[in-house]
Amino acid sequence: MVRLTLELIARSLNQKNRRDESLAQHLRKLTHLKLSNKNIDVIDDLSLCKNLNVLYLYDNNIRQIHNLDFATNLRHLYLQNNCIIRIENLESLIRLEKLYLGGNCITVVEGLETLEELRELHVESQQLPLGEKLLFDPRSLHSLSKSLSVLNISNNNIDELSDLSILENISHLIAVDNQLHHIKDLEFILSIWTKLYKMELNGNPVCHKPKYRDKVILQSKSLDDNDTEHTHFPIYHFPVSREVHRTPYNKESQPVYEENRNSEKISHSALKASQNEQKDLFEPHLLRQMPL
Repeated sequence: MVRLTLELIARSLNQKNRRDESLAQHLRKLTHLKLSNKNIDVIDDLSLCKNLNVLYLYDNNIRQIHNLDFATNLRHLYLQNNCIIRIENLESLIRLEKLYLGGNCITVVEGLETLEELRELHVESQQLPLGEKLLFDPRSLHSLSKSLSVLNISNNNIDELSDLSILENISHLIAVDNQLHHIKDLEFILSIWTKLYKMELNGNPVCHKPKYRDKVILQSKSLDDNDTEHTHFPIYHFPVSREVHRTPYNKESQPVYEENRNSEKISHSALKASQNEQKDLFEPHLLRQMPL
């Protein structure tokens, strides 16, 4: 068993950065702490590190989230690829903005009631019991309804999105490799998520529905980039100016969720304009006016 202790932190620190400071003095000044891939099982008392802003604990063997009450200044917490079975003991992290919990054994998204500043939540690829899907506690969703803008729920057997409709400020949804079947479900959620500009749904059965892509584009007035890969519909090409701009790439974000997009994208207004032009072109009374 490897415990995350102050001694382990001391061994991982660059001694050159300490100068003439004592270990305690240096720990009080730490803002970033990277302890990924250290075979850590247990988080011990780290209360000296009270100024931590970013804590990297991914790729370990942690089973329980605890002893983080001291980290009231923490903004980014990376706990992906551990053995965590429950989201708990995060009540004191009131300034947390990004939480990474992908690749654990979580069955219910819960315990987030005090995280009202959380902007990104990544809970993809949980090791779920056979036949079960990831569930969401309504109390946590209510607390995140105003703040959450990026949500990654990929590969969790999710078959509907209606429970997430309360998240009114979602701008980027990553829900690839799930069990979404119904276009009506997407149309409903798109009518509510008016700030959504990017949606990734590759690997869902709904992507193979007739006119899936067109219906999604027409339903959303804000969607700038949806998953055109793995769809089998014509790609339209228009000289369209972007009304919605992407968020700048941030190297600090871990992990990075990007895909190469080689296909042209189409906006809601451009598709409607194209349809109107085609309708006008084939009106009989206009054909009579065409020069011979």
